[in-house]
Amino acid sequence: MSTTLSLVSELERLATALASHKSSDTAEKALISISERIAKGIGVRYDEVAIMAVSSRWKHLYFLAPVALKNVGYVPLSSNSALAARTARENRAEIVNNFAAVRHASVFEGVKIGQESAEAIQKIISAPISVGGRVIGILQVSRKGSSAKTAGPDFTSEDLAKVVALCAPLGKLLVHLAAESET
Repeated sequence: MSTTLSLVSELERLATALASHKSSDTAEKALISISERIAKGIGVRYDEVAIMAVSSRWKHLYFLAPVALKNVGYVPLSSNSALAARTARENRAEIVNNFAAVRHASVFEGVKIGQESAEAIQKIISAPISVGGRVIGILQVSRKGSSAKTAGPDFTSEDLAKVVALCAPLGKLLVHLAAESET
C-alpha cells in the first residue's frame, strides 16, 4: 500500500504543478507517466490502464490515456453495454474478473497500442473519478490475454482499493486536463 500512497502523493503534486502550467504537451506527458506508474503499481502493462474524461457537453466519455485511443472514438454515457458508461452513471467502482464472458462494448479492445498485438480484456477494474460528488472521469485497469488464465491473476479487493485511492488525486488532475482535451 506504500507504493499506492507514494503514487497518490505524486499525483497530488502533479495536479498542483499543472494548475500553474496550461500546456497540453505537458499534460500528455504527465498522463503517460501516470499511466505507467499506475500499471507498475497494480502489476499490469501500460496498455492495460485507461483514463477517460466525461464530456458534459457531448454526453460521452473520451480517452485521455492510452494516447493511442485519444482519436479512435468515444463511449456514449447512455450505452447499456459499456462498463465505463455504467461506472460513470452509477458512480460505483467494481471488479469484473470474467469480463470476456460478459456482454460489453469491445470496439476499443481491437486497437493495437504500440508493438503489442490487440488482445481481449479478460479482467477489469472500473472506478469513477469524482470531484465534488460529480463524476468527471473513469479509471480502468485491465488484464488482457487470449484467455482468463493467460491474462494473469484475478483482481482482488486490495487491487480495487489501490485503484479507488488513485481516483481522488486523478480527479484534481483531470480538472486541469479535461478542459484542454474536451472535444
